[in-house]
Amino acid sequence: MPQKILIVEDEANIAQLLHLYLEKEGYETQIAPDGGKAVELFRAFAPDLVLLDIMLPVMDGWSVLAKIRSESKTPVIMLTAKGETTDRVTGLEQGADDYIVKPFETKEVLARIRAVLRRTLGEEVSGEKRLSFDKLVINLDAYELMVDGKRIDTPPKELELLYHLASAPNRVFTRNQLLDEVWGFDYFGDSRTVDVHIKRLREKLEDVSEKWSLKTVWGVGYKFEVTGS
Repeated sequence: MPQKILIVEDEANIAQLLHLYLEKEGYETQIAPDGGKAVELFRAFAPDLVLLDIMLPVMDGWSVLAKIRSESKTPVIMLTAKGETTDRVTGLEQGADDYIVKPFETKEVLARIRAVLRRTLGEEVSGEKRLSFDKLVINLDAYELMVDGKRIDTPPKELELLYHLASAPNRVFTRNQLLDEVWGFDYFGDSRTVDVHIKRLREKLEDVSEKWSLKTVWGVGYKFEVTGS
């Protein structure tokens, strides 16, 4: 059964180009020309991934992303003509899995789609993907984060990053390693991606326990430091 991709794009030529290219690559696609139709089709079509433009009529991409994240962890790749850091950070903070700046090459889009789907759908790892520490449970099977006995709403990529760090306590990871190992590709050297996610995780985990912490290793990267059992 082919994987399904929802293309949310109001520029007909771009939407049609993506549709033809992705169908040729074996994906099943549908096109939403505005934000309102995007939400409607997302629920009816149940895609495996969403390509989501930011500048849309009826409802902009940020609003569509918020609607999707309120009910689903379906991966979303933002398509935007805006390449500024603030736009990229906004997307990451709101739960987007990746962003692609226009103009783009279709082969780049395909590579990003494959990388995101590989991480969200294609990995079969034996054993339970659950880590426990003092007042902290990271459950990647259920995509749940429990902090001091309470479930904390956490975007999928934040949880994957925390799980990756905590699965190797006290090991220092460079930003590029984390980009490659957690996202499955690098953001063309954009380390801000990792920094944004670490910042958001720290807001959730600050002062929870003295036995572990997310540490910055200046000039190198980050580690999940465990100081007690």
